[in-house]
Amino acid sequence: MAEYLDLIMFAALIVAILLGFPVAFSIAGIGIAFAYLGWTLGVMDISLLGAMGQRVFGLISNQVLIAIPLFVLMGAILEKSRIAEELLDTMGRLFGQLRGGLGISVVLVGALLAASTGIVGATVVAMGMIALPTMLRAGYSKSVASGIVCTSGTLGQIIPPSTLLIILADVMSNAYQQAQYEQGTFSVQALSVGQFFAAALLPGLLLVGLYLLYILVRGAVRPGDMPPAPSDLAKPGRAEVVRAVVPPVLLIVAVLGSILGGIATPTEAASVGAVGTLLMAGYRLGVDRRLILLGTASLVAVGILAGLFPVRLQRTDLNTSAYLAGAVYAVLVVIGAVAIFFAVRASVRERVIHDAMTSTLTMTAMIFATILAAGIFSLVFIGLGGEERVADLLAEMPGGATGALLFCMLFIFVLGFFLDFVEISVIVLPLVTPSLILMGHDPIWLGVLIAINLQTSFLTPPFGFSLFYLRGAAPKEVATTDIYAGVAPFIALQAVGVLLIWTFPMIATWLPSAIF
Repeated sequence: MAEYLDLIMFAALIVAILLGFPVAFSIAGIGIAFAYLGWTLGVMDISLLGAMGQRVFGLISNQVLIAIPLFVLMGAILEKSRIAEELLDTMGRLFGQLRGGLGISVVLVGALLAASTGIVGATVVAMGMIALPTMLRAGYSKSVASGIVCTSGTLGQIIPPSTLLIILADVMSNAYQQAQYEQGTFSVQALSVGQFFAAALLPGLLLVGLYLLYILVRGAVRPGDMPPAPSDLAKPGRAEVVRAVVPPVLLIVAVLGSILGGIATPTEAASVGAVGTLLMAGYRLGVDRRLILLGTASLVAVGILAGLFPVRLQRTDLNTSAYLAGAVYAVLVVIGAVAIFFAVRASVRERVIHDAMTSTLTMTAMIFATILAAGIFSLVFIGLGGEERVADLLAEMPGGATGALLFCMLFIFVLGFFLDFVEISVIVLPLVTPSLILMGHDPIWLGVLIAINLQTSFLTPPFGFSLFYLRGAAPKEVATTDIYAGVAPFIALQAVGVLLIWTFPMIATWLPSAIF
């Protein structure tokens, strides 16, 4: 029994989670229990747990992961201030007269929300509460409407700034460095979040294109499933469309553009996004619109001007023009700060900020507690010889590097039924990805494949997490079987997307190589 203790440990973890124990406590508790069991049986050196302190310090000082709560806050403010609801309503009325038009609008809004938030659960629930009843009232088939809403909500897994991609970038970078060490390369290269954001952008748009193509074809072949909206539905004017669509698009451009352009780190860009969503919420909640627009313009101006003409007031050799520039920057910052103050005050008055902060703290605590617990689990798993077992298993897999990758993708897909993406990312991936990289697979391409794989498992019956999110938010007349039937075609589209990226790796690797 002692020689199989690592496998028993992994099985015990899945059983504990399925029994409903809190995930972080299950992971840490199983790890500690098997550490002492292994020490008792003489197959593990208990002093390995002494490295846990270094892992905790590494986590709390990790500059990449600090971006997670800020991106979560962005999404929470967009949801709680009803900006997402207004966007969905406007887009629905814009495309409603087309056959399948409501479905097209839901996919496009899902993509915009994914690029604004990166949070799957909140997006699925919000769209299930807002879009699904509207589609049903318009005469959409229950299964078709459920499938479109559920799938569009999971785009937050693959379209930047996805929380999954941030965690995945950190895990894959560590795996890449480990693989380089094992190859004898000691001047190692690291991978950045920006590279993974760039790599996932085209695959994410590819999936959106596949969804839209399917909806258009389905609407033409089976028009009864997706009728146009009622003719008396008021079509939005140009000003209304601009007011609903332009702010989220500008926010996306500011956040992703600053990361991909090398202007800001992911954490700095996430801070910009959080401030931007606060200003959008203030605009939505009735703060003087001229003040919000002036404050936004001031902050954008100071960001651009300070980058082009930096001023360091602590220097002693400054001339008059430098002092004038510093004074202009200070005035611009004050104007921006005043706009932020009034936006925050309106958010507090309407309790938007309370709900958003509660949601952010809950999700952030869950993610970081899981990562901390996974540090204990992985230390014990390595101490029990699990890492060598995984490497040997992959090396002996028929089909070489391709066979090993196929096995890992299937294994991760099945685990996605039972474990959340955070648990899979911080427990499973550190064990398998170094071996896959050593076999010759590109780490960025590999990360994108894994991200889409996890997104697909989120959709797959009977245990997909997104199915449960939608079940909780859907009207009573929508049965669980309707949701299962609705996502089936989209799972096939996901498989087509994975196959295209597997066959043409440039879809994932071209943009990061061009930018970085």
